[in-house]
Amino acid sequence: MGEKTRVGLGVIGLGHRGISLLRNLLEMEDVDVPAVCDLYEDRMRQGVELVEASGRRKPEGYQDYKELLSRDDIDAVIIPSSWTSHAEIAIAAMKAGKYAAPEVGGVNSLEECWELVRTSEQTGMPCMLLENCCYGRHEMTVLNMVKQGLFGELIHCQCGYEHDLREEVARGIENRHYRIHHYLRRNGEVYPTHGLGPIAKCLGINRGNRFMTLTSMASKARGLREWIVNRLGEEHPLARADFALGDIVTTMIKCANGETILLVHDTTLPRPYSRGQRVQGTRGIWMEDNNSIYIEGRSPGHKWEPFDNYWEEFEHPLWKEYRKLGVRRGHGGMDYLVLRAFVESVKQRTDTPIDVYDTAAWMAVTVLSEQSVALGGQPVAFPDFTNGKWINRAPGPAGKYSLDAVDESLFESSV
Repeated sequence: MGEKTRVGLGVIGLGHRGISLLRNLLEMEDVDVPAVCDLYEDRMRQGVELVEASGRRKPEGYQDYKELLSRDDIDAVIIPSSWTSHAEIAIAAMKAGKYAAPEVGGVNSLEECWELVRTSEQTGMPCMLLENCCYGRHEMTVLNMVKQGLFGELIHCQCGYEHDLREEVARGIENRHYRIHHYLRRNGEVYPTHGLGPIAKCLGINRGNRFMTLTSMASKARGLREWIVNRLGEEHPLARADFALGDIVTTMIKCANGETILLVHDTTLPRPYSRGQRVQGTRGIWMEDNNSIYIEGRSPGHKWEPFDNYWEEFEHPLWKEYRKLGVRRGHGGMDYLVLRAFVESVKQRTDTPIDVYDTAAWMAVTVLSEQSVALGGQPVAFPDFTNGKWINRAPGPAGKYSLDAVDESLFESSV
């Protein structure tokens, strides 16, 4: 099957995130959106109107995603629906012969992860978690540094999702946002992939390395209820709620090649935003929070350098090209890039830069951390979703959007 010139995409889930992604997709001249879907009719109608306003043919609107998947003019689906439906819809999409791109979040069970993998293997259809942070400017530049050996052999990494979400979560019921239900009922690392995805790519997870064991602990839960009482009043329906999710959830992961990863979930206490990233090896260290780097033999003495000193030499060529062409909307530009990576894969009929094994391993952290927290922090074993193939798996498809290798020759015209 040859390369496609245009891609027909369906969008399933049209809340705030879905509409944002749809706007990005409508800026791509080679993308058609024949159909959109949401359980809520008003959101579905908003998606229909947005596509029509872009000058494209009016799409069909559905409230049942299975009807959308039955269309033969849909090559792939974007799935920014609720967390609990991501895997279900992705599995159904692959069975219907569509590329699947679920939005980020954790899964509900390990069986969902296994079913994602089995379905992709049996149907030959790729499944790409839309982890936009893998395409952030800092993350891609650090990945380029890792590939060039600047940090030496990697030893330890840190990452997380540290974002004050108290208002969003507290108003979740009236705003029809699903996150609140997880905070009420689950205790674990419910949102692991923003930090973990880029780190996993630096460590070669599922291609010569893999996650082996995980241990998690959760603090008490106080921040969200205190915010609700102080801001929304003692009569608010959630003012007396007993939230299950600890304010701080800390997870440690041990990798097959000996590296350790510290992962933190911190969303119900006052704080500035951070993904808390740190990459440390035998020759140096980078830390996001102070925008600093230290490379032995290169940095002055035992002092931090500004990371800005390294842009000119090490910025990922994809970002050099992107900035030249014009950075698009969405979390500093990375939303457009992750969508573009998916669209290019669909056009070329290749596997995706974030594949189904990555998707399963990163999302599985949620369920495994819940188990470890419930067991008082005991280690739990990570499933090997590749069934041993990780030991000698070759890099994924080459290309500008690859997260396994950096090929400067692909960007000669832009550098």
